[in-house]
Amino acid sequence: MANIGIFFGPEKGSVEKAARKIAQEFGEEKADLIPVKGAEVVDLEKYDKLVFGLSTIGKTNWDSEHKDIDWDVFSSKLKSVNWTNKSVAIYSLGDQITYPQHFVDAIGWMYDRLMPLDVKVVGFVDPEGYKFEASEGFRNGLFMGLPLDEDTESDKTDVRISHWVSLLVNEFGF
Repeated sequence: MANIGIFFGPEKGSVEKAARKIAQEFGEEKADLIPVKGAEVVDLEKYDKLVFGLSTIGKTNWDSEHKDIDWDVFSSKLKSVNWTNKSVAIYSLGDQITYPQHFVDAIGWMYDRLMPLDVKVVGFVDPEGYKFEASEGFRNGLFMGLPLDEDTESDKTDVRISHWVSLLVNEFGF
């Protein structure tokens, strides 16, 4: 079994593409890719090192009638997990030009769901090189995970993932 579980959603888009790149950077034999759609608590329990990948879910925050069937359903299962000795890193896709006031809000959305569970969150990122006005994922001068912008800065994705995975290798204790 791999050491790292990369849980991502939605499938077949930029979030999955980034999940595959992250797995390659860790070494594919070290990371399992698990779509959150249909994932269960038992899937989370298999790993002590987890990576959660989300798209920016601004619409969930802006429109209460929006139903995100992937992460909304999956996040309700988090409270049933034994988080002892587990670490979680978060990445999110966003568009800092079109949505500069809500850039990678999903990082903050997920972080806020993990904190009451006393989960150890790792992989905070310096904002240098990003152009945004506000983000729910930005606190105390850092992003609470890795922001990726495939819409306007796809040329920076590989380097950002490489640097982030290097950080995670240290923080995960490999």
